[in-house]
Amino acid sequence: MTVLLRLLAVLWLLLLFSFPNLFAGKEVFADENPLPLLPGLEEAVEFWKVVFTRYGSSEAIFHDPLEPMKIYKVLDVGEDNPARRLIEEERGRILRERGQEGEDKKIRVQRGVKERFASGLKLSRRYLEQMQRIFSEQGLPTELAYLPLVESSFDIRARSRAGALGLWQFMPSTGKKFLRVTSAVDERRDPVESTRAAARFLRQNYEVFGNWPLAITAYNHGREGILRAIAEVGSRDLMEIIRRYQGPSFGFASKSFYAEFLAALEVVKKSEEFFPNLEYHPPLLLEEIELKRSVSLGALLKPTDIARSEFLDWNPALSPKIRDIPRGYRVKVPAEKLELLLAAYRRVAEPSVMTSKSASVDENGGSWTRHRVAPGETLSQIAKAYRITVHEIQHANRLASAHLIAAGRDLRIPKR
Repeated sequence: MTVLLRLLAVLWLLLLFSFPNLFAGKEVFADENPLPLLPGLEEAVEFWKVVFTRYGSSEAIFHDPLEPMKIYKVLDVGEDNPARRLIEEERGRILRERGQEGEDKKIRVQRGVKERFASGLKLSRRYLEQMQRIFSEQGLPTELAYLPLVESSFDIRARSRAGALGLWQFMPSTGKKFLRVTSAVDERRDPVESTRAAARFLRQNYEVFGNWPLAITAYNHGREGILRAIAEVGSRDLMEIIRRYQGPSFGFASKSFYAEFLAALEVVKKSEEFFPNLEYHPPLLLEEIELKRSVSLGALLKPTDIARSEFLDWNPALSPKIRDIPRGYRVKVPAEKLELLLAAYRRVAEPSVMTSKSASVDENGGSWTRHRVAPGETLSQIAKAYRITVHEIQHANRLASAHLIAAGRDLRIPKR
């Protein structure tokens, strides 16, 4: 019987992956209320509102994980992580007071995040307009742009202990499916690029699960994990999964993630009530220039009045040590600097042809011209500029591969 159930579960997963819209309905983004407060989730939403708005990072909230608004005690433990022994002593004391010592009772501890949430609200205005536009263009609920409030507090350099990075806290493995993630360029740090990736990722989740409560929960718990939960419980109702699924990694964080997000949205709507007189960051609206070829960052900025630090602030995906910006990268620039940077890019992107005043002669009696390879330049571009073949350049310079040319190298260009 167990083998049959496992086989049925595998078949269910295959169906969901292969034909996601079979279960999602025809109009996948036509929900009248795409982000509903599910019956039974009200208490969890209220708990997170308390965590976000009432208690600070120095306060530890001792509460029941199954009934989170059953708060036993709030203890001031200071800004630093308190000793494990202090927490255990307090937990034991609460159990003794309730006459539950020795029973299989759990008390969860949650720090308040009032300061962090307020900081996230202030930072959100810097990116929100552009982020909401991205979600709107994808036909997704624009409220999803607030998800970084619970992921990163809109800190583009936020990094988890597990290695998740940026506003959207992409792990390297997930990030590489949608973004450029290298030592020189990590687009998980870029608020625009990472939001595009998050929109695609969330859209895929919705197409698989057919509703936003599950799609958003899968953002935290993983798509495969939620598929296993659906297969075991036999339902795509989040509340059924929370009540009945016993997956070992489906703990309080995953069960609470959708409620946490709904609580954040409620606080946003009443932000003046909860956080009066916040000084919001001004919007940072950026234009983009897609590089058709690699360029030297120093050469790009040289004819402009743009400081390197200022440029990297607009383009946080780039490593502070970067020298050459790779082909295909979309440079971010404020509208008032767009034409200036575009003119500089056109200047440095032109193939540089360095011809000596008098042609040289090689050992075989043929004449040739010297060409210095510009950053990002390819043999095919050089050959086209001189109206010769790639093979002729390879032969003249004894190049085994058309790909092995470095910027700054001098090449012999045969003259016809």
